[in-house]
Amino acid sequence: MRDLIAQALLPLLRLLLPATGRHSAEPPPAPQHPAHIPASPWSRPWTAPSAQEVREIFRDEQMRHLAAPQRERSYAAAFARIGVDYDHPTMPLGLIVRRGQVAA
Repeated sequence: MRDLIAQALLPLLRLLLPATGRHSAEPPPAPQHPAHIPASPWSRPWTAPSAQEVREIFRDEQMRHLAAPQRERSYAAAFARIGVDYDHPTMPLGLIVRRGQVAA
């Protein structure tokens, strides 16, 4: 019985409510592409140092025997040689600069 009712109402519904969605009779409009498509960050080559290069710098035996400020300077110089800005010190700045030594 339900099938007969659905078959009777379907043509009436098609007249009253034309299809506008995915299954409409007319093809959907072509998508408009933006004028400028941003480049993917994955299309550029990797510019940071590899993990192996960084491990070699931090595991250098000659630097382990230096005092903390000289060791940080050596790390910064080693990173500068490979073209990287070393902006993450591994020790707190309070060890380098004491309050009594700072001239305000």
